[in-house]
Amino acid sequence: MSWLTLLNNLENGTVRAATQDEQGNWHANVEVKEGILEAFRNGTNTEYPGGFVDKDNLAPQGFAADAGVRMVPGGSSVRRGAYVAAGTIIMPPAYVNIGAYIDEGTMVDSHALVGSCAQIGKNVHLSAAVQVGGVLEPVGASPVVVEDNAFIGAGCVLVEGVVVKKGAVLAPGVRLSASIPVYDCVNERTLDKGEAIPENAIVIPGSRPAKGEWAQQQGLNLSCALIVKYRDDQSDAALELEEVLR
Repeated sequence: MSWLTLLNNLENGTVRAATQDEQGNWHANVEVKEGILEAFRNGTNTEYPGGFVDKDNLAPQGFAADAGVRMVPGGSSVRRGAYVAAGTIIMPPAYVNIGAYIDEGTMVDSHALVGSCAQIGKNVHLSAAVQVGGVLEPVGASPVVVEDNAFIGAGCVLVEGVVVKKGAVLAPGVRLSASIPVYDCVNERTLDKGEAIPENAIVIPGSRPAKGEWAQQQGLNLSCALIVKYRDDQSDAALELEEVLR
């Protein structure tokens, strides 16, 4: 399909930059990412109101009331080629980049970023200053995925194709990447590199001693993430404030 048709299909949600297989694993849609890059190549820089400059074919989206999206005034932007489902709330300032997919009922709070091709599920809460990294190249690289009903606390950073499974809760300040280890203190194991954050896991920031005699003498530590429990009725109650804000 042409890059123009692709952008339209991305915006109406009929095409996605990543898909999930029957085993629950996520894979980049290479053709979609190639099409997005083609759109960039076919655009020319143009001036937009307010002194902004971007490709002429990637203008920010606007929303009518009947779309069911509540984008509160104050500096937020949803770029061309991103899908935002009905029931989504976007608080200012926030940014949703090309190829991203945000499903129904999700909250994108102030200073949050949903990067290019990132996949956000239903009823997700992206708290203030959450950074969900994007990826266009290499085209085979999988984007960050946050599945349904996950709660991502303030200031969390998710990059390098991290997957957060359904119902997981990340405490404020958790940082996840391909190189940051995750320790499951409940099941007494270390997650494999690239392994998704399990369903209903509650994750907090942690630290571990740096290797090497000199580093240990200096008391140096490296960041990690700790799964300290899994969600139950009591922990669910702590998230009910989200519904009050709707």
